[in-house]
Amino acid sequence: MSATVTDWRRLSPRMLVIHPIQEVVRAAPALLGLLVAGSSSGGHGPLWSLVGVAITVLLGTTRWFTTTYRITPEHVQVRKGLLHRKVLTVPLDRVRTVDVTSNILHRVLGLARVEVGTGRSDRKGGGELKLDALGAPEAAHLRVELLHRENRTATAATTAATATTAEGPAADAPAAPVAIPWQAGVETELAALRPEWIRFGPFTLSGLITVGIIAGFVSRLASEGNVNLGQITPVKTTLGWFGSLSLPVEIATAVLVLAVFVAVASTLGYVLAFWGFRLTRHSSGTLHVNRGLITTRATTIEERRLRGLEFSEPLLLRAVRGARLIAVTTGLRVGQGAQRGGSMLLPPAPRGEAESVAVRVLGGDAATVSGPLVPHGPAARRRRFTRALGVVVSWIVVCLVLWEWSDLPAWTWVAGLALLPVTALIAADRYRSLGHALVAGHLVTRWGSLVRRRVALEYDGIIGWNIERSFFQRRAGLVTLTATTAAGRQGYRVQDVALAEAIRLASAGSPGLLDPFVSGGTPRPEPQVSGGPPDVAQPLVSG
Repeated sequence: MSATVTDWRRLSPRMLVIHPIQEVVRAAPALLGLLVAGSSSGGHGPLWSLVGVAITVLLGTTRWFTTTYRITPEHVQVRKGLLHRKVLTVPLDRVRTVDVTSNILHRVLGLARVEVGTGRSDRKGGGELKLDALGAPEAAHLRVELLHRENRTATAATTAATATTAEGPAADAPAAPVAIPWQAGVETELAALRPEWIRFGPFTLSGLITVGIIAGFVSRLASEGNVNLGQITPVKTTLGWFGSLSLPVEIATAVLVLAVFVAVASTLGYVLAFWGFRLTRHSSGTLHVNRGLITTRATTIEERRLRGLEFSEPLLLRAVRGARLIAVTTGLRVGQGAQRGGSMLLPPAPRGEAESVAVRVLGGDAATVSGPLVPHGPAARRRRFTRALGVVVSWIVVCLVLWEWSDLPAWTWVAGLALLPVTALIAADRYRSLGHALVAGHLVTRWGSLVRRRVALEYDGIIGWNIERSFFQRRAGLVTLTATTAAGRQGYRVQDVALAEAIRLASAGSPGLLDPFVSGGTPRPEPQVSGGPPDVAQPLVSG
C-alpha cells in the first residue's frame, strides 16, 4: 500500500462555507431566544444575537481543523472533536454500505456528504462514520475505495504472487502489498425511473407530512408574531364563505381540499425524491442506487451483505397495483425510515416491475417473490375476526350501557355498529395477507393489511429462531415464529402457525439447530418457569 493511502486526509476547504450556515440554522431557536431575552431585559437583543451568531460560526469552522480521516489496509479511521477528542476506528470488513448525499448547497459548491454504514445499527449514531463534506470526485473515489477494495486487494495479491514466483523467492517469504490502479468494472442497469411511475406518487400519502409541517409552521409563526390569522382579509373571506355552507357540504369540501393538497404534495415529493432514479449492479458485487432532483443521493450496497428483499404495499398503493422494493441488509433503515435510510431499491412502481426487479436482484426463482404461499388455516382466521370484532363489540356494549344510564350521545354506539362491517373486511384482508413458504433457500413470509409486506429472507442470514405463544394462541394451538437476523428489522415473524409447522420451518432453515428441542419429530415438553404458571412457554432462541 502506498504511503499516501494511509496519510491523514482533511475535509474539503469549501466546507467552511457550508458548516457555519448549517450551525446557524441548527442554533436558530437559541439565537431567537437570545434576541427576545436581550430585547426585553436591556435592549441589547440584536447585539447578543450577533455574538451568538459569531460563536456559532466559529464553532462551525473548527470542524475543518479538527476532523481528519484515513484508510489503512485494515481500518477506516476518523479523528474529530475540539475539547473532547475522539478517534473512530472501523475494520474494513465491517463496511456494509456507502451513502453519498449532496443537497443543493453541496451541489453548488461541488461537495458531497459520505456516510459509511458498518452494520451495527440503522439508528442514529449506531455505527455510521460521516464525513461532511468532501469534494464530489473525492467522495465518489472513496466509495470505490471502501466497497471495491476486496477485489483490488485480491488482484494485487495475485500480481505479487506471480512476480515473486517468477523471481523465485523463498516459499515462506511474505508478499509485499502491491498498489495497482482500480479498473472500472461493468455496470448493468436493473431499473430506471419511467415517467408513468409518477402516477403512483399521490397514493404514497407522503403529503400528509407536508400538511402537518406547514400547519405547525404557520401556527408557530402566528403565535410568535401575535398575529390573528382570522383577521387577514383573504382568510376571513374564505372562512366566511365556508361557514355559510351546510355541515355535510363543509365536511365534503374540507375532505376534497385536503385530498387534492395531499395528492399534489405527495406527487411533488415523489419527483423530488426519486427523479433520476437508477438501480445498477456492479461487476465487483455491489448494487448502486442513484436518485434525487434537488438533493441527490447515491447508495452502494455490497451484495454479499444483502440478506433478502421486502415488498411493501400500503393499502392505497396496493389498490392501484403498486409496490415498493426494500433491501434487507445491515446498516440501512427499513420500515418508516427506508426512504431516508437509503434501503429502498425501487420507488413506488407497478407491482409487476417490482417483482421483475426483485428476481434480477436475487438472481433466483420467481416463486420467491411471486409464488403461492401456504395459508395459516381456520384457527388463524378465527383469531383475526375475534380480535377485530371483539374490540368493536366491547366498545358498543360499553357505549350502550353509558347511553342507558347517563347522558352519553347515541351516536357513539351507532358509530360502533357502522364500524362492524369495516372491521370485518379488515380482518378478512389480514387473513388473506397471511402466508409463508420455503423457496430456493429463502424463508418467505407475508403479513399486514393497511401495509402488507412480503419478505424473502435468506437462510444464511438467519442467526436464530424464536417461538412464542400468548395465552390466546395456546388456546388456539398457534405460535408466532420469529427468524432473527442482523439485517433489516432484526426479526421477521411468521404469525399464527401451528407449532409443528413452526418447528418444520425452523429446522429446514437451520438444519440441526433445534434437535435438542425435538424428539422423534415432535417438540419436547416445554420447560416450566420456576414460580410461574405451568403453561408459560419459553422461547427457543439461538444465536
